[in-house]
Amino acid sequence: MEHINFEGLGLSFDLNRVAIDFGFARIYWYAIFIITGVVISLILCKKDDGKYNINFDTILKLALIVLPISIICARVYFVLFKLDYYIQNPNQLLSINNGGLAIYGGIIGAAITIVVFCKIKKIKILDMFDYLIPFLALGQSIGRWGNFFNGEAHGVETTSFFRMGIFENGEYIQVHPTFLYESICTFIIFMVLYLYRNKRKFSGELTCLYFIMYGIARTVIEGLRTDSLMLGPLRISQILSIALVIISTIILIYKRVKK
Repeated sequence: MEHINFEGLGLSFDLNRVAIDFGFARIYWYAIFIITGVVISLILCKKDDGKYNINFDTILKLALIVLPISIICARVYFVLFKLDYYIQNPNQLLSINNGGLAIYGGIIGAAITIVVFCKIKKIKILDMFDYLIPFLALGQSIGRWGNFFNGEAHGVETTSFFRMGIFENGEYIQVHPTFLYESICTFIIFMVLYLYRNKRKFSGELTCLYFIMYGIARTVIEGLRTDSLMLGPLRISQILSIALVIISTIILIYKRVKK
């Protein structure tokens, strides 16, 4: 049971990361929020049936392939950057109920799978990316609340209005609720992309806009987190985010000028 409060907002919660306990099996809130994000995103995808000449049936077939692959890749990515721990604790390799999924690993796995799928099905790759990218942001926004129930993905100590009070190692501290920051940012990104999706100027524009907006948000938020995946002294997600912002901005400007 996790006790979490937001003193600035006058809110307090006692949370259990286990949603349902059958005795022989448990269902965790972390999984419920991931599944909820997927289901809601697919429902909204159906409303765009036929957009960019892509049928929803094709999206469903892709989803059945890409979802398990992206989860596996998200876990592999996380494990690779905490390899010393998992070498010492190999029994924890498959334990994702406490978190341990890296969104960039999932995105990389999903992107590769989508490219292969589109090549086989003879679908324009950038159109597929643009079709799906708003709903990726929505899924991220919903999925982040799984971190809330796990009491994880928080930031450094703060006295800000949005401070979140938690017990860590037996000590009460008030920290940045970085899961909340990212949930809000990705929901705003979803709304921007969803409203703009019928006005795009070229194939791949929505994808570029996503990586620019999310890359900027993630760079700032990652700087506040205490559980970042590291490569020496560098935060991996910040490096990748900055690179994606630069590359996507160059592509966007080039395409707009050319257009």
